[in-house]
Amino acid sequence: PPASRTATPQGLHLWAGLPMSRLGIFVDRRTLSSSDQLTSLIRCRDAAEEMGHSVEFIFPVDIRKIPQMDALFIRARTDPMNITYVASRMAAFAGIPVIDDPESIQVCSDKVNMYMHLARAGVAIPRTLFLSKGDIHPSRVRDIMDDLGTPLVLKEPSTSFSLRVERVEDPAAFIRVARRYLKMSDWVVAQEYVQSTYDWRIGVLRGRFLYACKYIIPSQTFKIQDSVNGHVVYCAVESVPPDAVPAPIRDLGVAAGKAIGDGLYGVDIKDGKEPKVIEVNDNPSLEGGEDGSYPHVYREIVHALLE
Repeated sequence: PPASRTATPQGLHLWAGLPMSRLGIFVDRRTLSSSDQLTSLIRCRDAAEEMGHSVEFIFPVDIRKIPQMDALFIRARTDPMNITYVASRMAAFAGIPVIDDPESIQVCSDKVNMYMHLARAGVAIPRTLFLSKGDIHPSRVRDIMDDLGTPLVLKEPSTSFSLRVERVEDPAAFIRVARRYLKMSDWVVAQEYVQSTYDWRIGVLRGRFLYACKYIIPSQTFKIQDSVNGHVVYCAVESVPPDAVPAPIRDLGVAAGKAIGDGLYGVDIKDGKEPKVIEVNDNPSLEGGEDGSYPHVYREIVHALLE
Protein backbone atom coordinates (compact mmCIF):
# COMPACT_ATOMS: atom_id res chain seq x y z
CA PRO A 1 0.00 0.00 0.00
CA PRO A 2 1.11 3.60 -0.50
CA ALA A 3 2.84 5.36 2.40
CA SER A 4 0.70 7.75 4.41
CA ARG A 5 1.69 10.49 6.84
CA THR A 6 0.07 11.18 10.19
CA ALA A 7 0.67 14.70 11.50
CA THR A 8 2.07 15.17 15.00
CA PRO A 9 1.54 18.24 17.24
CA GLN A 10 4.98 19.58 16.23
CA GLY A 11 4.16 19.50 12.56
CA LEU A 12 6.37 16.47 11.89
CA HIS A 13 5.04 13.19 10.61
CA LEU A 14 4.82 9.46 11.19
CA TRP A 15 4.55 7.01 8.33
CA ALA A 16 2.48 3.91 7.70
CA GLY A 17 2.46 1.45 4.84
CA LEU A 18 6.08 1.84 3.72
CA PRO A 19 7.47 -1.40 2.24
CA MET A 20 10.40 -2.97 4.06
CA SER A 21 13.78 -1.79 2.79
CA ARG A 22 17.39 -2.26 3.87
CA LEU A 23 19.10 0.77 5.39
CA GLY A 24 22.86 0.71 5.71
CA ILE A 25 24.40 2.95 8.37
CA PHE A 26 28.06 3.53 7.62
CA VAL A 27 30.15 3.83 10.79
CA ASP A 28 33.73 3.48 11.94
CA ARG A 29 35.47 2.81 15.21
CA ARG A 30 35.59 6.50 16.02
CA THR A 31 31.81 6.76 15.62
CA LEU A 32 31.37 4.16 18.34
CA SER A 33 33.97 5.67 20.66
CA SER A 34 31.47 7.65 22.75
CA SER A 35 28.31 6.53 24.51
CA ASP A 36 26.42 9.54 23.11
CA GLN A 37 27.23 8.57 19.54
CA LEU A 38 26.34 4.95 20.19
CA THR A 39 23.00 5.96 21.73
CA SER A 40 22.28 8.15 18.71
CA LEU A 41 22.97 5.26 16.33
CA ILE A 42 20.68 2.98 18.29
CA ARG A 43 17.91 5.57 18.13
CA CYS A 44 18.32 5.75 14.36
CA ARG A 45 18.22 1.97 14.05
CA ASP A 46 15.13 1.75 16.27
CA ALA A 47 13.32 4.43 14.27
CA ALA A 48 13.97 2.59 11.00
CA GLU A 49 12.90 -0.75 12.43
CA GLU A 50 9.72 0.78 13.89
CA MET A 51 8.94 1.96 10.34
CA GLY A 52 9.30 -1.61 9.10
CA HIS A 53 12.80 -1.49 7.65
CA SER A 54 15.87 -3.57 8.38
CA VAL A 55 19.14 -1.94 9.39
CA GLU A 56 22.74 -3.03 9.00
CA PHE A 57 25.75 -1.20 10.41
CA ILE A 58 28.47 -1.14 7.77
CA PHE A 59 32.11 -0.72 8.77
CA PRO A 60 34.87 0.23 6.31
CA VAL A 61 35.95 -3.41 6.06
CA ASP A 62 32.42 -4.25 4.84
CA ILE A 63 32.20 -1.45 2.28
CA ARG A 64 31.51 -3.96 -0.49
CA LYS A 65 28.02 -4.49 1.02
CA ILE A 66 26.87 -0.98 0.12
CA PRO A 67 25.38 -1.92 -3.30
CA GLN A 68 23.18 -4.48 -1.49
CA MET A 69 21.46 -1.74 0.51
CA ASP A 70 18.40 0.30 -0.50
CA ALA A 71 19.83 3.46 1.10
CA LEU A 72 22.95 4.55 2.97
CA PHE A 73 23.20 6.90 5.95
CA ILE A 74 26.79 7.92 6.73
CA ARG A 75 27.49 8.48 10.42
CA ALA A 76 31.28 8.84 10.37
CA ARG A 77 33.44 11.90 9.77
CA THR A 78 33.10 12.92 6.13
CA ASP A 79 35.99 14.17 4.04
CA PRO A 80 36.86 13.79 0.35
CA MET A 81 40.17 12.26 1.45
CA ASN A 82 38.83 9.42 3.58
CA ILE A 83 36.78 6.23 3.30
CA THR A 84 33.42 7.93 3.91
CA TYR A 85 33.70 9.70 0.57
CA VAL A 86 34.43 6.37 -1.13
CA ALA A 87 31.30 4.94 0.55
CA SER A 88 29.22 7.89 -0.62
CA ARG A 89 30.52 7.59 -4.19
CA MET A 90 29.84 3.85 -4.21
CA ALA A 91 26.23 4.44 -3.18
CA ALA A 92 25.75 7.19 -5.74
CA PHE A 93 27.28 5.05 -8.49
CA ALA A 94 24.91 2.20 -7.60
CA GLY A 95 21.92 4.58 -7.70
CA ILE A 96 21.31 4.23 -3.97
CA PRO A 97 20.02 7.26 -2.00
CA VAL A 98 22.79 8.42 0.31
CA ILE A 99 23.22 10.99 3.05
CA ASP A 100 25.72 12.57 2.77
CA ASP A 101 25.94 12.62 -1.01
CA PRO A 102 29.36 13.09 -2.65
CA GLU A 103 28.66 16.62 -3.87
CA SER A 104 27.64 17.82 -0.40
CA ILE A 105 30.78 16.30 1.11
CA GLN A 106 32.94 18.08 -1.46
CA VAL A 107 31.29 21.46 -0.99
CA CYS A 108 31.11 21.43 2.82
CA SER A 109 34.70 20.18 3.16
CA ASP A 110 36.02 23.25 1.30
CA LYS A 111 35.03 26.56 2.83
CA VAL A 112 35.94 28.50 -0.30
CA ASN A 113 33.54 26.36 -2.31
CA MET A 114 30.90 26.53 0.43
CA TYR A 115 30.96 30.33 0.76
CA MET A 116 30.84 30.71 -3.02
CA HIS A 117 27.68 28.59 -3.13
CA LEU A 118 26.12 30.71 -0.37
CA ALA A 119 27.11 34.00 -2.02
CA ARG A 120 25.74 32.94 -5.42
CA ALA A 121 22.41 32.10 -3.77
CA GLY A 122 22.26 35.48 -2.00
CA VAL A 123 22.55 33.94 1.48
CA ALA A 124 23.79 36.42 4.10
CA ILE A 125 27.32 35.66 5.33
CA PRO A 126 29.91 37.84 7.12
CA ARG A 127 32.11 39.89 4.82
CA THR A 128 34.57 37.36 3.45
CA LEU A 129 37.76 37.39 1.35
CA PHE A 130 39.69 34.51 -0.22
CA LEU A 131 43.41 35.16 -0.02
CA SER A 132 46.35 33.54 -1.75
CA LYS A 133 50.07 33.65 -0.99
CA GLY A 134 50.49 36.92 -2.92
CA ASP A 135 48.06 38.70 -0.58
CA ILE A 136 50.07 38.02 2.56
CA HIS A 137 52.33 41.05 2.85
CA PRO A 138 52.11 43.96 5.33
CA SER A 139 50.46 46.63 3.16
CA ARG A 140 47.79 44.28 1.78
CA VAL A 141 47.10 42.85 5.23
CA ARG A 142 46.63 46.33 6.69
CA ASP A 143 44.14 47.12 3.92
CA ILE A 144 42.23 43.89 4.63
CA MET A 145 42.03 44.64 8.34
CA ASP A 146 40.86 48.19 7.62
CA ASP A 147 38.16 46.73 5.38
CA LEU A 148 36.95 43.80 7.52
CA GLY A 149 37.69 45.36 10.91
CA THR A 150 39.56 43.97 13.88
CA PRO A 151 39.60 41.43 15.21
CA LEU A 152 38.90 39.21 12.22
CA VAL A 153 38.83 35.47 11.70
CA LEU A 154 41.18 33.40 9.55
CA LYS A 155 40.21 29.90 8.41
CA GLU A 156 42.06 27.16 6.59
CA PRO A 157 39.48 25.98 4.00
CA SER A 158 39.44 22.28 4.91
CA THR A 159 38.91 22.91 8.62
CA SER A 160 36.29 21.06 10.66
CA PHE A 161 35.35 20.93 14.35
CA SER A 162 36.66 24.50 14.77
CA LEU A 163 40.24 23.41 14.01
CA ARG A 164 42.45 25.84 12.09
CA VAL A 165 40.14 28.76 12.83
CA GLU A 166 41.82 31.65 14.63
CA ARG A 167 40.93 35.19 15.62
CA VAL A 168 43.68 37.71 14.91
CA GLU A 169 44.02 41.19 16.36
CA ASP A 170 46.88 42.77 14.39
CA PRO A 171 48.81 42.47 11.09
CA ALA A 172 51.68 40.51 12.63
CA ALA A 173 49.34 37.81 13.94
CA PHE A 174 47.44 37.81 10.65
CA ILE A 175 50.63 37.16 8.64
CA ARG A 176 51.88 34.51 11.06
CA VAL A 177 48.61 32.52 11.01
CA ALA A 178 47.98 32.96 7.27
CA ARG A 179 51.45 31.72 6.36
CA ARG A 180 50.91 28.64 8.52
CA TYR A 181 47.59 27.89 6.81
CA LEU A 182 49.09 28.44 3.35
CA LYS A 183 51.39 25.50 4.01
CA MET A 184 48.23 23.36 4.00
CA SER A 185 46.15 25.05 1.32
CA ASP A 186 46.36 27.40 -1.66
CA TRP A 187 43.83 29.71 0.01
CA VAL A 188 43.04 31.32 3.33
CA VAL A 189 39.59 32.59 4.24
CA ALA A 190 39.55 36.00 5.98
CA GLN A 191 36.22 36.85 7.51
CA GLU A 192 34.57 39.61 9.48
CA TYR A 193 34.34 38.71 13.16
CA VAL A 194 30.79 38.53 14.54
CA GLN A 195 30.56 38.67 18.33
CA SER A 196 28.06 36.32 19.98
CA THR A 197 27.58 34.14 23.04
CA TYR A 198 25.87 31.37 21.06
CA ASP A 199 25.40 30.04 17.53
CA TRP A 200 22.12 28.87 16.11
CA ARG A 201 22.26 25.43 14.50
CA ILE A 202 19.43 24.85 12.03
CA GLY A 203 18.99 21.32 10.74
CA VAL A 204 17.84 21.14 7.13
CA LEU A 205 16.76 17.99 5.30
CA ARG A 206 15.89 17.95 1.59
CA GLY A 207 15.30 21.70 1.66
CA ARG A 208 13.01 21.60 4.70
CA PHE A 209 13.45 22.69 8.32
CA LEU A 210 14.27 19.68 10.50
CA TYR A 211 15.36 20.94 13.95
CA ALA A 212 16.92 23.86 15.78
CA CYS A 213 19.27 24.26 18.70
CA LYS A 214 21.70 26.74 20.20
CA TYR A 215 25.37 26.06 20.75
CA ILE A 216 26.37 28.05 23.82
CA ILE A 217 29.96 29.18 23.28
CA PRO A 218 32.35 28.53 26.19
CA SER A 219 33.42 31.71 27.95
CA GLN A 220 37.12 30.90 27.41
CA THR A 221 36.92 31.03 23.62
CA PHE A 222 34.99 32.33 20.60
CA LYS A 223 34.50 28.84 19.09
CA ILE A 224 32.08 26.03 19.88
CA GLN A 225 35.05 23.72 20.49
CA ASP A 226 38.59 24.72 21.39
CA SER A 227 41.74 23.72 23.23
CA VAL A 228 42.29 26.02 26.21
CA ASN A 229 45.40 25.57 28.39
CA GLY A 230 45.80 22.03 27.15
CA HIS A 231 42.19 21.06 27.78
CA VAL A 232 39.42 20.73 25.19
CA VAL A 233 36.32 22.78 26.01
CA TYR A 234 32.99 22.14 24.32
CA CYS A 235 29.87 24.18 23.83
CA ALA A 236 26.66 23.41 25.67
CA VAL A 237 23.71 22.36 23.50
CA GLU A 238 20.22 23.76 24.00
CA SER A 239 17.48 22.31 21.82
CA VAL A 240 14.92 24.95 20.82
CA PRO A 241 11.26 24.02 20.09
CA PRO A 242 9.90 24.94 16.65
CA ASP A 243 7.66 27.75 17.91
CA ALA A 244 10.60 29.42 19.68
CA VAL A 245 12.79 29.65 16.57
CA PRO A 246 12.66 33.16 15.04
CA ALA A 247 11.35 33.04 11.49
CA PRO A 248 14.36 34.91 10.01
CA ILE A 249 16.74 32.37 11.58
CA ARG A 250 14.69 29.43 10.35
CA ASP A 251 14.32 30.84 6.84
CA LEU A 252 18.01 31.71 6.56
CA GLY A 253 18.99 28.21 7.63
CA VAL A 254 16.72 26.60 5.06
CA ALA A 255 17.99 28.95 2.32
CA ALA A 256 21.59 28.06 3.19
CA GLY A 257 20.87 24.35 3.06
CA LYS A 258 19.20 24.69 -0.33
CA ALA A 259 22.21 26.65 -1.61
CA ILE A 260 24.45 23.65 -0.91
CA GLY A 261 22.26 20.81 -2.14
CA ASP A 262 19.44 18.42 -1.33
CA GLY A 263 20.90 16.54 1.63
CA LEU A 264 21.09 16.80 5.42
CA TYR A 265 22.86 19.90 6.74
CA GLY A 266 23.57 21.68 9.98
CA VAL A 267 23.63 25.43 9.34
CA ASP A 268 25.46 27.61 11.87
CA ILE A 269 24.12 31.16 12.18
CA LYS A 270 25.25 34.22 14.16
CA ASP A 271 22.28 36.31 15.29
CA GLY A 272 23.54 39.90 15.40
CA LYS A 273 22.02 43.02 13.88
CA GLU A 274 21.40 40.83 10.85
CA PRO A 275 21.55 37.00 11.01
CA LYS A 276 24.49 35.63 9.02
CA VAL A 277 25.49 32.11 8.12
CA ILE A 278 28.90 31.16 9.50
CA GLU A 279 29.04 27.79 7.79
CA VAL A 280 27.06 24.83 6.52
CA ASN A 281 28.03 21.36 7.72
CA ASP A 282 27.24 18.07 6.08
CA ASN A 283 26.98 15.09 8.45
CA PRO A 284 25.71 17.30 11.31
CA SER A 285 26.00 16.09 14.90
CA LEU A 286 22.86 14.61 16.44
CA GLU A 287 24.36 12.98 19.51
CA GLY A 288 24.64 16.09 21.69
CA GLY A 289 20.94 16.72 22.25
CA GLU A 290 20.48 18.88 19.16
CA ASP A 291 17.17 17.14 18.43
CA GLY A 292 15.88 17.10 22.01
CA SER A 293 12.70 18.96 21.07
CA TYR A 294 12.29 16.96 17.85
CA PRO A 295 11.64 13.29 18.68
CA HIS A 296 10.95 12.28 15.07
CA VAL A 297 14.19 13.52 13.46
CA TYR A 298 15.40 10.01 12.65
CA ARG A 299 12.03 9.04 11.22
CA GLU A 300 12.25 12.05 8.93
CA ILE A 301 15.75 11.05 7.81
CA VAL A 302 14.77 7.42 7.20
CA HIS A 303 11.73 8.53 5.22
CA ALA A 304 13.83 10.89 3.10
CA LEU A 305 16.21 8.04 2.26
CA LEU A 306 13.63 5.30 1.66
CA GLU A 307 10.57 7.18 0.41
